[in-house]
Parts: sequence; C-alpha cells; structure tokens
Amino acid sequence: MSKIFAVANQKGGVGKTTTSVNLAASLSVTRNRVLLVDLDPQGNATMGSGVDKSSLELSLYDALVDGVDFDTVCVSAAEAGYDLLPSNGDLVAAEAQLFAMEEREFKLKTLLDAQRTRYDYIIIDCPPSLNMLTINALVAAEGVLIPMQCEYYALEGLAALMQTVETIAEHLNPMLRIEGIIRTMYDPRNRLTIEVNRQLFQHFGDTVYRTVIPRNVRLAEAPSFGLPVIKYDRTSRGAVYYLALAGEILRRSDERASNAAN
Repeated sequence: MSKIFAVANQKGGVGKTTTSVNLAASLSVTRNRVLLVDLDPQGNATMGSGVDKSSLELSLYDALVDGVDFDTVCVSAAEAGYDLLPSNGDLVAAEAQLFAMEEREFKLKTLLDAQRTRYDYIIIDCPPSLNMLTINALVAAEGVLIPMQCEYYALEGLAALMQTVETIAEHLNPMLRIEGIIRTMYDPRNRLTIEVNRQLFQHFGDTVYRTVIPRNVRLAEAPSFGLPVIKYDRTSRGAVYYLALAGEILRRSDERASNAAN
C-alpha cells in the first residue's frame, strides 16, 4: 500500500516542484516504485521529468474531469526513474469544471486510491495556491511535505498552510497530517536564515527535517535538460542532499510503522 505525500506551499518560488521531482527520483533510486503527480497547470514537474507538456495527447485533466482511465493517461518518465501523471495548461479549466461536479474534492483521491498497490510512494506536486486542485491533493494524501525558504515571510505562510491542513483534516480527510518541513535554498551564512531556522525548531521541533537543501547550480540546471539532478549529476550537492532527504523520509516512515506495530 503506497504512501501518498502532497508537496505543498501557498507561497511560490520555494522549491516545491524541484522537491517533488528530485524526491521522486531519489525514492526511485532507493528501489521504491514511485508515481509523480503533476497537479500544477504550469506543467513544470512534467517538463522536469523529461516529458514535453506541449505534445501531450492526454493529461491529468482528462483523468480528473472526463474520467479517462489511469493507464491511458499515465506515462513512464523512464530516464527520471518513475511513472508520471503529466499536466499542462489544460488543467486550468479543471478548476472551474470541478466546482460543478459532485464529490469534487475527492476526484484525485478516487483516481489514486485505485493505484495504491502498484506504488510504494505517490508524490503530488501542488500548485502554489489554495484552490480546488490543492484541496484535491490534500484530500488524497496522508502526509504534507512543506518546502520553505528560511526568510522573513516564511513563518507566516507556514502558519496559514498548517491551518488549512487542520481544516481539511477536520472536515474531509482525518488521515491527513504534516509529514515534515523541508528547508530549501538554504544558506547558513545568512543571519536571517539562522534566525528563522531557530524559530522553526522552536515551534515545530521534529517536524523539521534535519536534511537541508542548499542552493546549487546543478540543481538549477537539471530541469532544462528534463532530468532530476540525481540523473543529471549524481555527484552534485543537490543530488546528494535530496538523496539524504529521501533516506530521512524512509527512516521516519519505518519508525512510524514500527511504533504502530508495537
């Protein structure tokens, strides 16, 4: 039975898609069966996985709105190492069309639940806003991964997102929880970074992953080649740290499963 994680932050430019793509690839390298769901109409996760969003005959839009079969829409991002539910600008229209549907918050959950035995991890790259697509991701997921920069407005945005998660958990998905906070574009030389980092651990403790994702040129270059950084340059700092993050996530999952068994 797969674990479904939504990678979400209502603030843009925090490394959300970078984290989704590279975490999916890193989990795949550690011999997990992985599905990446591109739920952002910009289609950046699709392009970053080596799939041309402009040449798609079918996308996640068709599965959510028209009920097209999963296997018809899903593609193999072979070089990246995982399966992909791709997206493009068509997904913009899904926002309005979902509002007119019954059980609209559960469309993605219904689609993914039927595939849970096929994958170990399903990673959902959410759009950078709280809309019906993001709500679908939070209803479908059991854990939320929150990438964030250690900057001035980050804590305020984080508080708002956590409140949203609590609301979804209360009304639509009681299994939902914050899986962890990922510090991205991390620069330990910056005094503000150090202060925000201190406040993060003070308020959220073990929810914050120990692994940080530093700024890295190779990490920034990889999407233009349609590859996760671990496939583009596996010796780069970006690749090493995302692989370390995947390891930390796997260890936490194992510990949680062990505690539940006891």
